[in-house]
Amino acid sequence: MIVLGLTGSIGMGKSTAAQMFMDAGIPVNSADDAVHRLYSGVAVPLIEDAFPGTTAGGTVDRTKLSSAVVGNPEALKRLEAIIHPLVRDEEIRFRDEARERGEKLIVLDIPLLFETGGEKRVDKVLVVSAPEEVQRQRVLDRPGMTPEKLEAILARQMPDAEKRRRADFVVDTRYDFAITRAAVNKIIAALIAEA
Repeated sequence: MIVLGLTGSIGMGKSTAAQMFMDAGIPVNSADDAVHRLYSGVAVPLIEDAFPGTTAGGTVDRTKLSSAVVGNPEALKRLEAIIHPLVRDEEIRFRDEARERGEKLIVLDIPLLFETGGEKRVDKVLVVSAPEEVQRQRVLDRPGMTPEKLEAILARQMPDAEKRRRADFVVDTRYDFAITRAAVNKIIAALIAEA
């Protein structure tokens, strides 16, 4: 079974690419989706304990939590120490189940793949990328996003050029969906042939 790590900086089209893999029948495990589940599940009491007042009604209030950690490297490290092991546990279960089903290819969608050393847990890496002006426009079009928030997020992420340099595959997402889908399908065919 080949494990493909899918990554890319904010606004580069990673979620769209992940959906294209799923549309092609390839199992995808999203670290972001795992975090969302954890924020309304097992992580809630742990986060409330570490960051009092950031949860309500059995879920994490993402706005309050964001206020508690953005711009505070120590608080961010504390949050990551809670969340990363739980996300990793979900990833291990996903891998084990895929292996039992006899999957030839699975995708681990990990936004901070290189930043967290995740490339050591995958066989190949696909980076989705787009020009900086396309990225900025996509991100700033999101509700509640500001240039300051974008800069804080980018400061935590490896530069796009470095991600592309370290990737086995790069998909440029500036074009329409059909071009991106064709690139994804070509990668799927190559990896399944190799499996």
